[in-house]
Amino acid sequence: MQISVFVPEYGVIEAVTPPFRTFHTANEFLTTFGKKPIFEVEYVGLQEYVPANNGEYMIKTNRLLKEVTETDLLIIPPTFGDIAKGIEANAEAIPYFKKLHEKGSSLASLCVGAFLLAETGLLHGKKCSTHWAHVSEFKERYPDVQVEDGAIITEHDNIYSSGGASSLWNLILYLVEKFADRETAIMISKYFALDIGRDSQSQFAIFKGQRNHGDDDIQKVQDYIEKHYHNKISIATLANLINTGRRTFERKFKEATNNTPIDYIQRVRVEAAKKFFEASRKNVTEIMLDVGYTDTKAFRDLFKKITGLTPIEYRNKFARVAYEI
Repeated sequence: MQISVFVPEYGVIEAVTPPFRTFHTANEFLTTFGKKPIFEVEYVGLQEYVPANNGEYMIKTNRLLKEVTETDLLIIPPTFGDIAKGIEANAEAIPYFKKLHEKGSSLASLCVGAFLLAETGLLHGKKCSTHWAHVSEFKERYPDVQVEDGAIITEHDNIYSSGGASSLWNLILYLVEKFADRETAIMISKYFALDIGRDSQSQFAIFKGQRNHGDDDIQKVQDYIEKHYHNKISIATLANLINTGRRTFERKFKEATNNTPIDYIQRVRVEAAKKFFEASRKNVTEIMLDVGYTDTKAFRDLFKKITGLTPIEYRNKFARVAYEI
């Protein structure tokens, strides 16, 4: 099976090397199990030597992308720094991605490599994952793509995508299991000390309200919510802040922030709770009250829905101070 790892102009080396290294390691484990190695792995790019991490590294490709007339799987890592500049620097590659998929190749984007994949138009009306911090930017640039916010892996019509940062390893393991076997994927997860079962990046997400919409009225409401989240906040109060009716306000708020007012309040409160769990010794009930909730079950359910972890699980994983029960 031919695995072609595209080396984007100014790519992220920490995302370019993992798939190359992993599929080579899979061959080694297959041999250990008495099986034949099945992966032929190569680097491909727009030129023979491709700079990575803003020129800090240089990667030698095995073939130029234009020479690849067919491959079983093309992996598209993310670019480094400004995404728009990364897209521009790799614009020449986009038609090749599309042509290879039309010939039957599977495509897999890693992290914000999803932006390069989306440029092909192949994701139109389909689902996709990307880094949680770039979901709003992705939605704005590609409104016809269904972004799976928080998802680790998305698969649709031989097109795969992963969430942010270390989530790329989960997709790589998934692809090893899919094209080789689970035994090999498990051995690789142990070898590289990876969590093969993680299915959400929500626990790592930091909520930053969408503020580049240019609507001063909505920014005024956002400021109010972020200052008074610990108090009871009604939709009527928020609408009155900008002298508009409730329905008009809710519509404007959703258009500007991609969240309903209720969702926004909940996300702000949970973000505040996360910070308390990370840095304070307060118990769950105290933190619940501090962020504006009085129902323990409702708070726990909401916290887990947004972060993927219970409050106690989150504290145990991310607390910066020792917690004494």
